[in-house]
Amino acid sequence: MTSPAPAKAHDAHAEHHELGFIRTYVFSTDHKMIGRQFLFMALFMMIIGGSLALMMRWELAWPEGNVGPNPNAATRLLLHLFGDPAAGDLPIPFTSWIPQPYMFDGHMPPEFYNAAFTMHATIMIFFVVMPILVGCFGNFLIPLMIGARDMAFPVLNMLSFWVGAIAGVIMLSSFLVPGGAAAGGWTAYAPLSAVPTYTGVTWGQHLWCISIIVLGISSLMGSINYITTIINMRAPGMTYFRMPLVIWSLFITAILLLLALPVLTAALAMLLLDRMAGTSFFLPAGGGEPLLWQHLFWFFGHPEVYIMILPAMGIGSEILPVFARKPIFGYRAMAFSMIGIAFLGWIVWGHHMFQSGMNPTLGTSFMISTMVIAVPSAIKTFNWLGTLWGGNIHFKVPMMFALGFVAMFVIGGLSGIFMASTPVDIFIHDTYFIVGHIHYVLFGGSIFALFGAIYYWFPKMFGRMTNPFLGHVHFWGTLIGFNGTFFPMHIIGIGGHMRRIYNPMQYEFLHPLQHWNVFMTLSALFLGLSQIPFVINFIYSLFFGPKAEQNPWHANTLEWTAAPTPAPHGNFGPVLPTVYRGPYEYSSPEVEEDYLPQNRLLAGGTAGTH
Repeated sequence: MTSPAPAKAHDAHAEHHELGFIRTYVFSTDHKMIGRQFLFMALFMMIIGGSLALMMRWELAWPEGNVGPNPNAATRLLLHLFGDPAAGDLPIPFTSWIPQPYMFDGHMPPEFYNAAFTMHATIMIFFVVMPILVGCFGNFLIPLMIGARDMAFPVLNMLSFWVGAIAGVIMLSSFLVPGGAAAGGWTAYAPLSAVPTYTGVTWGQHLWCISIIVLGISSLMGSINYITTIINMRAPGMTYFRMPLVIWSLFITAILLLLALPVLTAALAMLLLDRMAGTSFFLPAGGGEPLLWQHLFWFFGHPEVYIMILPAMGIGSEILPVFARKPIFGYRAMAFSMIGIAFLGWIVWGHHMFQSGMNPTLGTSFMISTMVIAVPSAIKTFNWLGTLWGGNIHFKVPMMFALGFVAMFVIGGLSGIFMASTPVDIFIHDTYFIVGHIHYVLFGGSIFALFGAIYYWFPKMFGRMTNPFLGHVHFWGTLIGFNGTFFPMHIIGIGGHMRRIYNPMQYEFLHPLQHWNVFMTLSALFLGLSQIPFVINFIYSLFFGPKAEQNPWHANTLEWTAAPTPAPHGNFGPVLPTVYRGPYEYSSPEVEEDYLPQNRLLAGGTAGTH
């Protein structure tokens, strides 16, 4: 009864090659091409988001171009290269093309600074981390790793990318309207974001809201597809507890997206109505409640944090056992801890609002729930260490980024425990301590894992290997530049340095901390330059990298069995693979090799463990 289905799929595979350029590369319904499209879009947006970050850091180090009376050697060098040493004026380089009133010959006014930090965070969160971790790797990996031919709804999958791309165009177009881009912060707190005269931005904030609503529709399409595909289309023998942990993480992420995004969409619609239709959902003058926005935003926003970190955790759990040549330590504990994070993520949003005047009893309950949610993350951390312990570790480029992810995520998690405590948070709230924390979790966590995933699955995506030397240069430059940029934020945060300020030198008590701002900006410039080896490596390897073997990392999961590499449309030819064991059977005594693929049937029909 089952034989016609593979034959039909094989016919579809043959038909695919007759499609033209547009259907193959632009409006493709192949999950692998859609994953690549998400990757290229997000890497382009990363350049924009990163450039905005460097402009902000330049402004904080040398406010309004003023280098101060005693510049250090690095500042003097930059002054000679890009500024006017006689006047002590150091404008932001390569920005003279940006017209007034956004920039004034390389000098950033406060209004554009507000827009820059709003758009930096918005782009990096919604258009870089989510499209790569969830859009790119969710699309690319789910059918390949569960043994399916494609997503459950291929046309819906295609639409999810193009609707997301339209959202990106809308967001970037907000830079071009009168008044400029949104300038109320990425959290868009009302009433600052609800009354156009408060920020001087009208259509920029309108377009910000519309863009996130449209992006939410794209994410809902993807979530429905991911959940349906994982539940209904797993290969024979692929039980839930034989799925790779990265698939578990994407499955749980899709459920969180499905439940969290409608809340944000409703809040954004209410904000748009307040701005455009005269309603007063968030405006006190009309009987509205500004805190309602905070509750709605963070009820979405805290599951959103886990939407960005859970796929990174799954990627780390995938890469570490491959290069330690050991089974993952505590597979079921890893899966259940992700499920625990998904449940607990809904009852911690109030820790963003300890200073909003909430009842101390309610604040205490949020404090306790926040400390409890650290437990499943700690389980994962100790299981990663258990996986490494006694392993035959291969320090390949993907492994370096996975190890960096674990180390940086631990630092971010530990700083989060400080903020979970209400009395401590009252002291450090809205300081640079918070900025340091979120970047250790989202850059040190999500983006380190993201780079590890690109290096690890690049051979499967494009059929070529990356250059390992350039990969190691990229890793060490990123690690050093990242820590130099973000670790001192904890120090100046404890010293009282506020976030979201344009010119720290306006505050006399911040003068002793200004050397840290210069140091962090120099580190950020080094961090930015460290991405150049990645760009060279990515583009060169795309066209001229060595041809990849079928299974270059000697991994066990199904995507490496889909021949040839890169996998064709339909993934597995006429017959789907049958799964006999879990995905992490490394150094198994049952075989001579140190890996045992999930679909390999051993002599005598033994199925292995799990």
